[in-house]
Amino acid sequence: MSGHLRLVVTNAMLDGEAVSLTALDGVITAIGPDAGGNSPATADSSLESLDAGGGILCPPLINGHTHAAMTLFRGHGDDLPLMRWLQEAIWPVEAKLEPEDVYWGTRLACLEMIRSGTIGFWDMYWQPASTARAVEDAGLRAVIGPPLFDAPDKTFEERNRELEGWLDELAGFGDRIAAAVAPHAIYTVGTASLEYAVGLAADRDLPVHIHLSETEGEVNDCVEAHGMRPAAYLDSLGMLTPTTTLAHGVWLDREEIELIADRGATVTSNPVANMKLAVGGVFPYPEAARAGVPVALGTDGAGSNNSLDLLADLKVFALAQRHAAADAEAIPKDEAWGVATGQRSALIGGLGRPALPASDPLTVGAPADFIVLDPATPELALGNLASSLVYSATGSAVKDTVVDGKVLMRDRQVDGHEEILTKSAERARRLGL
Repeated sequence: MSGHLRLVVTNAMLDGEAVSLTALDGVITAIGPDAGGNSPATADSSLESLDAGGGILCPPLINGHTHAAMTLFRGHGDDLPLMRWLQEAIWPVEAKLEPEDVYWGTRLACLEMIRSGTIGFWDMYWQPASTARAVEDAGLRAVIGPPLFDAPDKTFEERNRELEGWLDELAGFGDRIAAAVAPHAIYTVGTASLEYAVGLAADRDLPVHIHLSETEGEVNDCVEAHGMRPAAYLDSLGMLTPTTTLAHGVWLDREEIELIADRGATVTSNPVANMKLAVGGVFPYPEAARAGVPVALGTDGAGSNNSLDLLADLKVFALAQRHAAADAEAIPKDEAWGVATGQRSALIGGLGRPALPASDPLTVGAPADFIVLDPATPELALGNLASSLVYSATGSAVKDTVVDGKVLMRDRQVDGHEEILTKSAERARRLGL
């Protein structure tokens, strides 16, 4: 399509007021009672309209850590602890992955996220170009990190050339897709490889995405091997920076939290996956918030969650914090909502989008990324909206999803739904799942 794309949203509600919204080329140009009045298509533009049907305009959710194609593994390896789950259930199947497996697994993940209000995600997985192609076709945003492991079947140089080739491929996709350097974890990547990752990220001006302190065993092994805890170990290698996101952070202590805050790195909590894999702890959000750590929320992959409904996970995140701290004020609902929408971390909230002009993502000049909530949803019928979103709603409350000024879901309908279900099921059967 050539020319400009204009979007007009009518019959919407915002802060209890009837509004319209217009956008041009993926950027909000007007929002208010009369914003949709004069938005005709011109010779060099296409006009798309969305009647929100009295629905509630709402900022979208951003998934700060997942492995999208692992939708193919949903239900595979249930009831196993983390290391057995990886070694016995996941890694053997991943060795058989083909590009089309990753493509259709990611399309299924994108479908689920579109239907539950997530407009972008931070991903770490194999066959990254297939992930990028799926994200591009689905219309979402993603930061994609090809995983870096120490590979016994390849030399250090061969493994590095492969990784750099993947990053080169990702650079060829559009503005909605960005790349990251993604060393898997300190227990699968040695010191030399972590140092290489730091240098590669600096040379290419890319963020770093790594699992950290997910289990107590990981912490103990790091202390035994390096004489320091995991966050301090990464810092000694230069990996803790404002462009680093640390997935999990369950077993961080106070000194590590203060170190992470000082370096400006983000921690992405994944409470549902942590509970399912029984890692034995909860990311200490109150301490992290007091220290000033940027925080995001993630689902992890559907193999360990087993859902990608971030809105449903938000309730678990908030309640787990209250329970662990034995404090009903451990995380206010507005703060929890900010975590889920990426507003508590500039790194996660950026997600390849233009810099937000204000903390409010629904304002003129902001990217035209938003969702519309169904006013007929029982969980939203009464009470404060923020409370309902954090404590009662799930992704089924989302009726429309818009990304970059394009309507990806209209009245719960997503183009290609049936084909995605059919193709992803075929790929899962091919893998013996």
